[in-house]
Parts: sequence; C-alpha cells; structure tokens
Amino acid sequence: MALTRRALLAGMASALALAIGSTAPASAIARNAGAASARRVQGADAALNRALARLVRQPDGPPGAAVVVQRGGRAVLYRAGTANLATGAPIRASDSMRLASVSKAFSGAVALSLVADGRLSLGDTVGRRLPGLPLAWSKVTLRELLQHTSGIPDFSRAKAFRKALLKSLRKAPRPVVLLSFAPRRLNFTPGSRYEYSNSDNIVVGLMVQAATGKSYPSQLRERVFAPLGLTRTSLPRGTALPPPLIHGYDVAPPKPTVDVTRLIAAGWAWASGGIVSTPRDANAFIRAYARGATTSPAVHRAQFTFRPGSSEPPGPGRNSAGLAIFRYQTRCGTVYGHTGNTFGYTQFVAAAKNGSRSVVVSVNSQNNLDNHPDRFAELRHIYTLAVCAALAR
Repeated sequence: MALTRRALLAGMASALALAIGSTAPASAIARNAGAASARRVQGADAALNRALARLVRQPDGPPGAAVVVQRGGRAVLYRAGTANLATGAPIRASDSMRLASVSKAFSGAVALSLVADGRLSLGDTVGRRLPGLPLAWSKVTLRELLQHTSGIPDFSRAKAFRKALLKSLRKAPRPVVLLSFAPRRLNFTPGSRYEYSNSDNIVVGLMVQAATGKSYPSQLRERVFAPLGLTRTSLPRGTALPPPLIHGYDVAPPKPTVDVTRLIAAGWAWASGGIVSTPRDANAFIRAYARGATTSPAVHRAQFTFRPGSSEPPGPGRNSAGLAIFRYQTRCGTVYGHTGNTFGYTQFVAAAKNGSRSVVVSVNSQNNLDNHPDRFAELRHIYTLAVCAALAR
C-alpha cells in the first residue's frame, strides 16, 4: 500500500455560491427586519467558513471538508482543504464519496416505501420473512429493526467478522453471511431498549428482498434513486467509486497519511453502510426523505415517533431515534437525518421536517469519539454551525 505524506492544509474555506435574497420592503421596520435577517444569515455562513478552515489546518484533521447548505431553491457549497492530496483538487458537490451509515436512511426509504404499498408492514417479523435466520430473532419486527430496538447483536463487533474482513478486504461475502458473525442470541427483549446495531439494516435489506422477490439494489434504484433523481448514487459490491471522487484518508500523525479510498469492498457493509453518493445527491435525498417523499403520510407519521437514542457517531444537539431517521434538537432548531463514518469518511445529513432547509457535512477522514475525540468534538460543532446556517432567517 503506497503512503502519501499529508501537506499542511492552510487554505481558507470558500463558498461556491451565496444565495441571500434581498427585498424592497415598504416600511423602515421591514427594512430593518430584512437587514437583521441578512446579518444573521451572513454571520452563520461566516462562522461555518471559519470553522471549516480551522478543522483542515489541524495536524490530525481531515485533508478536506465540504458543507452543502440549502435554505430554499439554491444549494450553497462551502469547502476547505482538498479532495485529493496528490493533486490538491478542491472538493466538488458532484464528487463521489462513501456515505457510511447514512446508508441506513436509504434502507429505511426502501422499506417504508414497501410498507406504504402494502408489501411489508411495520409489524412484519423476521421469522415470517426470513425463517432461515436464528430462531431467537424470529419475533423481531421491522419497526424494531428500523429503530434499533431489535436486540440483535451487531455483527461488525464480532472478532470473527474482523478476522474475515482482514483476510478479504476487497471481496465481501453475501449479505446473509454478514449476519452469521453475530451471536444467535438477542442482547435484550425486542422493543425494551435502544441499541445501535449494523445487523438491523442488513436484516431490513434481506426482508426487502424476501417481500419483493427482487434484489435490494434493484429496489433502491426503483424506489429511491430514480424517483428522487439521484443519478450519482449507487450500492456497489466492490471497492470502486465513480470518478470524479473525494479520496478518503487515514490520518494518524506522526504516521504518514494513507489513502484508503479503495481499501475495503462496500459489500462488507451493504445495506448498513455501503452507499456511494455525492454531496449534491445526499442533499437531494435527505430533503425528500425528511418530508416523506418515498412513503405515505400515515407511514411517515409512524416513522417520526422518537425515543431516546443516538446515531453513530452522535449528531449535533440532543439525539433521538425514529424509524431509520434521527431527530437532532440544536440551539438553532430541529432537523432530521443521519450520521455515518467509515474508513476515510465521516458524514452528516439532515433537513427540516418539510424538507425546505437542509445540510450535508462531509469530511474525508474517519472521525469519531474513539479514534479522534478532539477532532470529532470540533466536527460536531461544525454540524451545529451548519444546521444554524441552514435554519438562519
């Protein structure tokens, strides 16, 4: 594996476009209100720019960071650092990247679309749809899987999984094999507690296949990608990302920074973390998903029933868990979405409930509470600043 030494990234963040509307109010009061609103928006944007510049200047910070903010009809891209240490190219909104656990929102979109069509129900059980899985899991419902209250152990935490992964990084087994690494017992009675588990969304993907007789990737294309116009979004099995792309890096000074873009096949995460997309497509997705565009009003209301529970890694503010979506209550307001992190990438996507305002935050290194706690705290602050920018009035 070739190693590349990270150059010190000191470039200031830049906004590609800035859409602040101006009005011609009839009264001085209205003019003052409009000016105050513009100042609030400009202040939120400036704070976000400064924070991005600071983040990429840190020795253990990501090589690049990008934020898409949409406050109406036009999306704005803020960025700092680079998408590629070898070339110094800036991140673009159309560049491919790994969405990591944001992929779980996509599995929710597919499953809830099928619930709206009557092909699945939130009360459907693992035993009914997937009788070949462990008997102890048989009474777990689709609702519990989507809200991480199933009690099914997380396959990705098993030593056997990690051993198998290291032996075959670039070639993943069939999705059902991923579940074989999880203990057959339940961690708790289904519905009694919250526990984030990558196994849940693998089971959801398999239930989608069982209910439709079609592959999960084909249902993603039919029910999510095509209807929402996500032309640069896919669920690959291997390691490839369509060019142009945002390179992902392992940053652990004083060791050299390593390009891990194609280190691991996406099939090792599948429905729990394998989606490849772009900042632009991720923004379009979360705007539609938050407002219920892929399901019915009744199912959307059920989806927005929240209980205590954090996404992994945590999102901004106070986190609560719905069905394949999280509520983030911040000092600037409430948004709904998902986070994710994997080798080389950390993601946050969220939108207002009606989808009118949205934010995507993407960095090209893995940051979480375990590996980079200081940088993750800084990144989580950026999540809040991005939400404040999206909701600014």
